[in-house]
Amino acid sequence: MSESPAPGMERLTLVLLRRPDDATDYPEEELERIQAAHIAFLDEQRDRGVLAAAGPFRDHEDESLRGLCVCRTGVEETRAIVANDPTLRANRMTGEVVTWWFREGEVRVSEPEPES
Repeated sequence: MSESPAPGMERLTLVLLRRPDDATDYPEEELERIQAAHIAFLDEQRDRGVLAAAGPFRDHEDESLRGLCVCRTGVEETRAIVANDPTLRANRMTGEVVTWWFREGEVRVSEPEPES
């Protein structure tokens, strides 16, 4: 369980998305549906104020490493939320959830838009 940040520190929860070695194969049409559902899931988490940023990685050597999500929620809540990502449920990705501590003010994450 993650403890509170030390004085002068802040924290965010990061999700490293990886392609597992045993990723389930699907026909191209199904892969497109899963990816669209993944993007919709991320958009929903943004709308809820959970997700601060997310995106894919490029230009790296580890082909399993696919993307990163930066969450405002604690590690346990983030794990519960990420478990519902359609790409994880379809065994196309895994989500490694970690707490990241950094000095106050080093990283600025905009506040979520208020729900209307």
